[in-house]
Amino acid sequence: MELSFLVSKELSGLRLDQALSKVDSTSSRSYYQKLIELGMVSVEGQVIKKPSYKLVEGQKVVAIKLNLTEDLNAKPEEIEIEVLYEDEELLVVNKPCGMVVHPSPGHSKSTLVNALLYRSSLSSIGGLQRPGIVHRLDKNTSGIIVVAKSDFAHMSLAKQFKNREVKKSYLTLVSGLPRWEHKIINSPIARHKIDRKRFAINPEGKEAISEVWKIKTFERQNISFLRVRIYTGRTHQIRVHLSSIGHPVFGDELYGFKKSSFKKELIQLIGDCNMLHSEYLGFFHPRSGDFVEFKLPPSGAFLKLLRLLEQLQESNS
Repeated sequence: MELSFLVSKELSGLRLDQALSKVDSTSSRSYYQKLIELGMVSVEGQVIKKPSYKLVEGQKVVAIKLNLTEDLNAKPEEIEIEVLYEDEELLVVNKPCGMVVHPSPGHSKSTLVNALLYRSSLSSIGGLQRPGIVHRLDKNTSGIIVVAKSDFAHMSLAKQFKNREVKKSYLTLVSGLPRWEHKIINSPIARHKIDRKRFAINPEGKEAISEVWKIKTFERQNISFLRVRIYTGRTHQIRVHLSSIGHPVFGDELYGFKKSSFKKELIQLIGDCNMLHSEYLGFFHPRSGDFVEFKLPPSGAFLKLLRLLEQLQESNS
């Protein structure tokens, strides 16, 4: 359910949570505080996560109401997870496709945080729902993610992400055959004005920069293998950017991928996964100050599809 309104003169100057509870008397202020912290409220198209945000007359407020009765506090669960590196400050892990990073409405269990809490304590800065989480990968994206074990590491890593000191690159299989070998996409991104689950290119959005290289094309299958480096960390950035230039990520129906355009044997291999893999992550270690790098080749559905494409390419040559 969506609640939408323009800030009136009477509501101007109020905190966001106060205004929401005044407009909607059926829900409490504490309910809206939780909703805001979950990123389900936007003002003028920008997600606001601070309940104390002061409103100005004429602003448009949109809230996506959720059922928050389920317990979203992360609890340890015995779930196998591949750890690439661990020390007293942090963990670097391989998040598989299909796993949500932290508890959220509709995904209260079996997340990456639940799995990591079983083997280690995590930073308290992220709160009870997101302990240790300084960045995220989408549910259907696989690959490298760093998680903070100490508050010291959390603050250091968060600062590095904010200052764009962290280096990140991804591998992806996309629909179509780009004519270019290398491309820089510099297009601002904001939440979609109609479909609040999506993001879109918007001149009034936040800066978003992606650099793309073509690795290989599979002409007969109309699929290309790309590497993408991102210089900003907007939600769904790679998916939105590639879709905007006519090459949606393979499997990503939210941003324009069409299953009907490809062979069933290719579609069956990927299940619900998007063919997007976090292959490289580099950052300054919070304690030593050394620049550390981690690289991880794709596995699972991504690797199976890539191998099949190679086989089909060879058989047709």
